[in-house]
Amino acid sequence: MTAVVDRPPAAGERQPGRRRRWSAPPRPVWEETPRRAGLAGKGLVLGIACCAILFPLWIVVVTSLSPKKTIDETGGLVVIPKGLTLVAYRELLSGGQVQRAALVSIGVTVVGTLFSMAVSVLCAYGLSRRGSLGHRWILLTLLATMFFGAGLIPTYLLVQALGLTDTYLALILPSAVSVFNILVLRGFFMGISPELIDSARIDGAGDWRILWRIVLPLSRAVLAVITLFYAVGYWSAWFNASIYLTDQDMMPLQNVMIQLVQKQQRPVGLSAQINTGQLAPLAVQMAVMVMALLPVAVLSPFVQRHFKKGMLTGAVKG
Repeated sequence: MTAVVDRPPAAGERQPGRRRRWSAPPRPVWEETPRRAGLAGKGLVLGIACCAILFPLWIVVVTSLSPKKTIDETGGLVVIPKGLTLVAYRELLSGGQVQRAALVSIGVTVVGTLFSMAVSVLCAYGLSRRGSLGHRWILLTLLATMFFGAGLIPTYLLVQALGLTDTYLALILPSAVSVFNILVLRGFFMGISPELIDSARIDGAGDWRILWRIVLPLSRAVLAVITLFYAVGYWSAWFNASIYLTDQDMMPLQNVMIQLVQKQQRPVGLSAQINTGQLAPLAVQMAVMVMALLPVAVLSPFVQRHFKKGMLTGAVKG
């Protein structure tokens, strides 16, 4: 008879009658299903953050809508509304310095945003094409300007030498182009399928038609985000006007708001109402602040859904 000797299984050898247990690799903490306590804690933190952001805005809006009697009773900022009125906004928009400044800000924002987007789109599209003339050196030059700037004094001397002082062009041209926005657009344009552009070239389309009919319709998300960036930058800008403009009638809304809030100056056209007690100076200041914040607060939610696709896609593929 032949004896059968049991031997231990070799390394890596599967034993008969047994199944190897498979265990999933451990997942990161941020991929685990959150517990109720974690969700409650996150909701509490987000609620506190929202209250911390919205409460000052609530005070500004309520104070701008409050009559002089309520402001005098509270001794300053109003938290609980009582007898709301639109007299401050009605007086600000009925003419005078504030209305003119608002029109200047709107005009500079619209014209500047269109000009900046045109230059940025054309520059980004040219840099995204590998065979374009001198695109490598132009790209390196643009990158160098992100780390090395000329400074305030050379920029002011250049604007003065070009005769742009006391003109609205001084509010647009010095900050017309952002290299960061160009790089984001370039990265998004490079992510478009080359086969799609090659097929258009085979059909006889030139660069202008490819840009207008193919590239721009496919880049609506990033275009919306960059447009918002430029518009907010022009609307909120005040420094260029403070150094390049001396005429008070040409000042944008942000500079007028600085004069009202920080320097405690009274706007032209409202001194009589304030002196006679019809308007509270604090209500006028808060109303101007609301007017300066309103366009950004209204436009931001409509562009918010494009932020992830417009910014992250362009940044990753760039």
